[in-house]
Amino acid sequence: MKKKVVILGGGTGMSCTIKSLKHFPLEITAVITVSDSGSSTGRLREEFATPAVGDIRKVLTNFSHLSEDIQKIFEYRFQTYSDLDNHPVGNLLLTAALEQTGSLQKAIEYMSVILDVKHRVLPLSEDYLTLMGETIDGQMIEGEEQITKSHQKYKRIFYKEEPHVLREVIEAIQNADLVILSMGSLYTSLLPHLICEEVQEAIRTTDAKIMYICNAVTQPGETDDFCVGDHIKVIESYISPRKVDVVIASNTAVEPEIIQKYATKEQKDPVIIDYDTIKELGCELIEADLLTTEDGTIRHNSMRLSSIIFSYLMR
Repeated sequence: MKKKVVILGGGTGMSCTIKSLKHFPLEITAVITVSDSGSSTGRLREEFATPAVGDIRKVLTNFSHLSEDIQKIFEYRFQTYSDLDNHPVGNLLLTAALEQTGSLQKAIEYMSVILDVKHRVLPLSEDYLTLMGETIDGQMIEGEEQITKSHQKYKRIFYKEEPHVLREVIEAIQNADLVILSMGSLYTSLLPHLICEEVQEAIRTTDAKIMYICNAVTQPGETDDFCVGDHIKVIESYISPRKVDVVIASNTAVEPEIIQKYATKEQKDPVIIDYDTIKELGCELIEADLLTTEDGTIRHNSMRLSSIIFSYLMR
C-alpha cells in the first residue's frame, strides 16, 4: 500500500517539492492556500469574489504528467494592453470552471483531468479569505500581497473572515503517514494553514510524522536573522503541544557573489542551521546539499529533496 503524504503550503515552494515527488510511489494530497491577493489572482478575486486560484494553478502545472510544452500553455501569461494583460491561461480556466460549477474543489478536479494529474489537489477552503497581519508595533496590514510588501515583523497572522476548512483537508491530515509543511513564505504560504483551528487540531491528533522543509533564504522584514530553529519555533507556536518531528535544511555552500547579490538587491540572507537549538527543540535534522543556482537565482534541487522525503518515509 502506498504511503499517504499531505503537503501544506503555497504555490512556488510547494511546486518545487511536488515536481519530482509526483514520480515516487506515493499517494499525495496537496493543500493550497486561497488568500493570495496579488497580480492576476488578486484581480480575479476582486472581479469575481472567488478564492485565489494562482497558487493552485502552479501546483496543478507541476503535478501534470503532460509534456512541458502543454504545461507552458497553461502557465502562459497574456502580454497585451487589454484587461487580459498578465493573466495566465490557467487562472482564467480555473475561474471559468469555478463559475460553471460553483465549487473550487470541482474546478480543480476538472483541471486535474485535463492536465493528467495523478494526485489530489485541495483548496484549504472554498471561502473568500482575506489574510491579516498585526505587526509588532500594532499596525494592521490587510491582504497577503501587502503583508509581504510591507516588510514588517508580525506578532500575529489571522483571517478577516471565519475560515471554513474543507472536510477533505482534515480527513487527509488525520489519515496521513507524513504531513509536510512546505518551504515558501512562512507568514503568507504556511501560516495561512496553521492559523485555522481545525487544521491545528488535525495536526495535533494525527499519527503522521510532521516534517518541515526549511527555506533557503530569509524573507525581508518577516524573518530577518531567522535560523532554522526560529522557523520551527514559529510553527510550533501554532500547533503546540505537537512538535515538528523532522526538519530538512540545506547545507549547500553558496558562492559569495550570489549571497552578496541576494543581500543587496533583495535583502535576503541564507538561513543558517543552528544545530544546538534544533537539538534543544527535540527535532531531527536532515541536512543535505540541496541548492542549485540558475541564472543567479538560488533554487532547491527538486529530485534530491524528493529522494530525501521518500527515504524518510521508507525507514
